[in-house]
Amino acid sequence: MLRLPPFTHHRPETIAEAVAIRADHGPDSMFVAGGTDLYPNMKRQHQTPGHVVSLAGLEELRNISGTPSEGMTVGAMTLLREIERHPVLCEHYPGFVNAVTLISTPLLRNMGTIGGNLLLDTRCSYYDQSHEWRESIDFCMKRDGPICWVAPSSKKCLAVQSSDSVPLLCAIGAEVTLVTGEGERRIPLDELYRDDGIHYLRMKPGELLTQLHLPAVNGWRSSYRKLRRRGTFDFPVLGVGACLSFDGAIVSSARIRIGGTASMAVTVEDAQDLLTGRELTDDLIEEAAQLAFKPTRAMDNTDHEAGWRKKMAPVFVARALRDCRPS
Repeated sequence: MLRLPPFTHHRPETIAEAVAIRADHGPDSMFVAGGTDLYPNMKRQHQTPGHVVSLAGLEELRNISGTPSEGMTVGAMTLLREIERHPVLCEHYPGFVNAVTLISTPLLRNMGTIGGNLLLDTRCSYYDQSHEWRESIDFCMKRDGPICWVAPSSKKCLAVQSSDSVPLLCAIGAEVTLVTGEGERRIPLDELYRDDGIHYLRMKPGELLTQLHLPAVNGWRSSYRKLRRRGTFDFPVLGVGACLSFDGAIVSSARIRIGGTASMAVTVEDAQDLLTGRELTDDLIEEAAQLAFKPTRAMDNTDHEAGWRKKMAPVFVARALRDCRPS
């Protein structure tokens, strides 16, 4: 049985208190929200903080406010199940709600938070194992070792981002608020990530993600499509987020993100350019979807054969684009 290593548990009651505790303990501390990612990682000795700062007492981070016409704000500690059952989000942000509904199982969505899903640790078949298993083959560069077992000649870790919400939220242009003791900043969600399996977040030391900001609904349509082995529980081995705006029958803007194949959601720029200014016909959808094949960097680091996952990228992009077509 895997057990948690010893640590000191802190339960602050305000944001200011939470960031102050992190500042006091520095790299030996981590925030925990629902705990569905951090605690299993601690049991496998992926992360071993001496101080865990629980956000469970921060009721100010558990809220949903605003209006679809002006944009809505979702507190980082809002449970995933609260999002999938929220009537306004279900009606006006169905793509986002669908992505949340596809996260793991109902049991974990009753514990997991949207903030935690945005900051989910990158994953890899060689990394997501017990300490003893990893020790038996020698550790990888993401934790304790010098080499990336996915691509031994690689100079950086190739662990993949496996969040279901990120590709869709990046596609619709969501933003987040980040807080430290020195103040707060609001940035596009796209800017939060980098393509590096170890240093995958562009966050300052001790920074706390407090809010997710959804853009105003002004006619754009979005969709999220997910590939996984089982119809529930599994992380995505391919996730496609798409968002299209229309001027009549013509696509006025297009944003496509592919998750589950790199350390961040990959932008399919050629497909976006092809779609913009044209009518979304079946032929155009197929042509644009094929442009997703090249930027999809599927590697042998998750479930399913890498080559097959890469071939599935155009298929799932086409499905997401069809979802966005006006009825």
